[in-house]
Amino acid sequence: MEQLSLFDREMPQPLAAKLRPSTLEEYVGQEHLLGRGKVLRRLIEQDQISSMIFWGPPGVGKTTLARIIANKTQSSFIDFSAVTSGIKEIRTVMEQAEQNRQYGVRTILFVDEIHRFNKAQQDAFLPFVEKGSIILIGATTENPSFEINSALLSRCKVFVLQALTTQEIKELLSHALKDQRGFGNQKIQIDDELLETIAVFANGDARNALSTLEMVVLNGEMDSEGAVTVTKETLEQCTMRKSLLYDKKGEEHYNLISALHKSMRNSDPDAAVYWLARMLEAGEDPLYVARRVVRFASEDVGLADPQALQIAVAAYQACHFLGMPECNVHLTQAVIYVALAPKSNAMEVSYNEAKADATKDLAEPVPLVIRNGVTGLMRDLEYGKGYQYAHDTEEKLTNMQCLPDALVGREYYRPAGMGQEAGLKKRLEEIKAWKRAH
Repeated sequence: MEQLSLFDREMPQPLAAKLRPSTLEEYVGQEHLLGRGKVLRRLIEQDQISSMIFWGPPGVGKTTLARIIANKTQSSFIDFSAVTSGIKEIRTVMEQAEQNRQYGVRTILFVDEIHRFNKAQQDAFLPFVEKGSIILIGATTENPSFEINSALLSRCKVFVLQALTTQEIKELLSHALKDQRGFGNQKIQIDDELLETIAVFANGDARNALSTLEMVVLNGEMDSEGAVTVTKETLEQCTMRKSLLYDKKGEEHYNLISALHKSMRNSDPDAAVYWLARMLEAGEDPLYVARRVVRFASEDVGLADPQALQIAVAAYQACHFLGMPECNVHLTQAVIYVALAPKSNAMEVSYNEAKADATKDLAEPVPLVIRNGVTGLMRDLEYGKGYQYAHDTEEKLTNMQCLPDALVGREYYRPAGMGQEAGLKKRLEEIKAWKRAH
């Protein structure tokens, strides 16, 4: 008999792995895709799935959903990582999938972090996807439009998975405390307030929340009977978060982001940096803060200083690359810049007004003059007739109608006149004056 070494022993699984759902009924979140009657659920239940891409943030169940699909459809499942694999590994897996097909067995190839594959690696999948050797399910945290080859993307349906809500994560945590695969065999005392705190700070990431729960339980105070009590101090020590005034309902979480947003809007850099520090030192996800600053750069600054958006996006990327604590200076730079920038809310106002008309008048036809007459029939129907090419004119302007008839004369963009938007306001007035004259 071969003697087992110390390293041959089976390592204990993390809590998130132990509790991984195996059916749609156990799966939490993504109701917009998996609720009763929703499109992805119907495809799974009817065994009509095709190649697809799951796009969403970490810890929302992309891998889990792929495994559930494989179990539900009785397909061979191959788990493939773009981080550790190359062309050679792809070919080996494709050969295995081709053998499965010859035996009448479908193969689901799940590729985690598919955006990490280069063009040549992604192209290697194409012939096998086209002839049906594999059903490709790719998972990515990046926008597929930019990170996945158009040829491969055109053969896949993209499903957007959303971050889990605080309530959904709290349900998962409560389940972990009761389930026999989790801590159901132990007596765990943890206040509802602490579960809420873990759920809030997980920021939509179920894996992060379960890992935090496992850590605090393992480091909780055990009494003589084996019961474990988790305290606020235990949570703070395990997460290295000071939890500055984050209450059990997560209200302070929203109070602080509101304080940051309104301080920037009020052009108060000192207050903005203070609220930024309050959030980061309390353990807030820097990417969450960065996303809010990116939104602010267009919502409250906009074209008054177009560079604000570039700086905000660069700060988000820096947070993505570096994480805390290194990225705190990048967020500070962005927060101070947008706080001092000239302000305009014209972007938000113009979109909201256009949205109201667009949703009310969804059937308004596109004017014939700006339709694209690409076929003879379309041209016979006067698609594009009378179209005026602005570049052929001296002023680069025409008096052509571009809004639907019912909305002629409607104005959505009204520049505030601050910063660079003052020049845009003057330019817009000149354009409107020219069109009135012609």
